[in-house]
Parts: sequence; structure tokens; C-alpha cells
Amino acid sequence: MTKKHFCLAAVAVSGFILAATPSHAASAAVEDAKARCIIGEQADGYIGIVDDSAVDTQLRREVRDINQQRKALYADLAAQNGVPIDVTAALTAEKLINEAGAGECVRDGSGAWIEL
Repeated sequence: MTKKHFCLAAVAVSGFILAATPSHAASAAVEDAKARCIIGEQADGYIGIVDDSAVDTQLRREVRDINQQRKALYADLAAQNGVPIDVTAALTAEKLINEAGAGECVRDGSGAWIEL
């Protein structure tokens, strides 16, 4: 498989897997926090906290759980394709960031939070 084909497959499979994962079918609290720019997608493929003062224990737990599940999924996909986990995570991040809605925050590769 060429690198280009792997990239396309990784994004498609990662997106499908993440969307199909029950805990990734994010709770109303996670979706609301994204919409209010309290949490957001990061260039590393994980959810990050934008406004720490606005995050309660339950939301923090949900973010952690989603990130743990993402890491496991990235590891599986990376192992299947013989590439590093961070490559799989970054490809998925690109897709998730591109799908972020207006008013949501995303963190770019330099570490800056950007409100869309």
C-alpha cells in the first residue's frame, strides 16, 4: 500500500471507527462544551480543554475516556498498517478539525487555540 493510499484508508477507517464508538457518540455535555469552545479537537487527534475553569469533573472524565478510546483505536489501526500511532492520530485530527463547526475551537500544530 502506498503512503497516499494508507493516508486515505487511515482517515476513512479512523473516522468510521471513531464515529461508531458508543462513547465517541459524544454526550450532550461534550457536544455543548465543543459548541461553546470549552473543549475542542487538537492537531494530535485528541480532545483538549480550552477553558479549564468551565470544565466539571464529569466532563473531564468524558474527555479522558474519549481520548483513551481514541488512543486504543489509533494503536490498532497503526499496527495493522505498520505506521506510528501519531501518524494515524494526526490524519484523524485533520479530518475532525475540518469537520468542526462554526464557533468551535480547534488547536493547531503550534498549540494555539483557534475559534472557527
